[in-house]
Amino acid sequence: MRKTFSIISLGCPRNLVDSEHIISEYSRKGYVFKDGADRADTVIINTCGFIEDAKKESIDVILKVIDAKKAGDIKKIVVAGCLSERYSKELEKEFKDVDEFRGVLDPKTWFYNKSQVLKLTPRHFAYLKISEGCRNRCTYCIIPHIKGPYRSRDIESIIKEAKALLNKGVKEIVLVGQDNSLYGVDLYGRKRLVELLKKLGRISKDKWIRLLYCHPANIEKDVIKAIRDSKDICKYIDLPIEHISDGILKSMGRRIKRPDIVDLIAYIRKEIPNVAIRTSLIVGFPGEKDKDFQELLDLIKETKFERLGIFRYSREEGTPAYKYKGHISEKEKERRFNEAMLLQQSISRDINERFKGSILKVLIDEKSEDGYIGRSEYDAPEVDGVVYVKGKDLVVGDFYNVKIIDTYEYDLVGVTDVNRVGC
Repeated sequence: MRKTFSIISLGCPRNLVDSEHIISEYSRKGYVFKDGADRADTVIINTCGFIEDAKKESIDVILKVIDAKKAGDIKKIVVAGCLSERYSKELEKEFKDVDEFRGVLDPKTWFYNKSQVLKLTPRHFAYLKISEGCRNRCTYCIIPHIKGPYRSRDIESIIKEAKALLNKGVKEIVLVGQDNSLYGVDLYGRKRLVELLKKLGRISKDKWIRLLYCHPANIEKDVIKAIRDSKDICKYIDLPIEHISDGILKSMGRRIKRPDIVDLIAYIRKEIPNVAIRTSLIVGFPGEKDKDFQELLDLIKETKFERLGIFRYSREEGTPAYKYKGHISEKEKERRFNEAMLLQQSISRDINERFKGSILKVLIDEKSEDGYIGRSEYDAPEVDGVVYVKGKDLVVGDFYNVKIIDTYEYDLVGVTDVNRVGC
């Protein structure tokens, strides 16, 4: 009887791509993949170790799987990924019931992997990692230490994988990497993201290409124009700015100042009037004074980001910011987080109100009890809002024209007719 295995994938979409390749690796070894940790001989936990909350979640999952092993439900535990890469010695000492610890994947094992890879996403969308590692060296971030220097996949291998995904029925390809705006700089000696986007846009019709993770100091105007001019690239730009105070930006090592950020956002909105800008902000960074935080709140009010994620600063050993003076209490970080989130809620509600009465192209993700759940091009899977769609006999994984009839803080409600498929 063949051995079975399952995988628990934690953290970001980049980690999910790694998990898919771990599945491929074990399948080549003769293991049979089982969807569900309680039905497999071996359980692999692909951990995240980026910030404190992610580390706690990874530890909690490890403990639960160890309990399952002690109960006799599983035979072997493998802990992989970022947490294992970062704390291998500590984990080996603490968790004697884990059979194997392994770190992050070497890109050589998956950049050019020609074997079939089982996708962990629904059939109609997929994450495609175009690079690994990072060269930005933000002072709060441990990723360069865990993942290593920036390495790009070659264009040909990316196009080949994208074609294979589309041939299997994928309707949305989400490009991921630590900083996609740097794509190609290491491999070709210059940035080639524009060229990659244009080639991806030509390989098929009736699809979405979504671009995530572009550092504001590195993104080129030609990338924005490529998004503007393509019918296939979602009018969605993920641009994590992290802060707006020049003093904090400098301490963070972000290599960009407030005027440049403001000008970049204005340029994007001028070139792509219907764009959705997603950004992330960090509150409670060491040395963040009341005036710095107020500057951040003012930015949120004035800019009215369509999508916004806010994070409390996580003090990570091994990063330059760990040794900074002026660390802020967890209580104060929480207060600032709540104030910023409350402000964004009202902004999000107002932004969604603008969609009422309009018709949006929506990709149906799943069937619900009283209809369907989908997304517009302005919403990335798993991180943004959804569109609750009222309709009959819709097909999950297909596009529909949906008329928006109601709105919530983060989500929309719409109706469609099956005769109005596509755009």
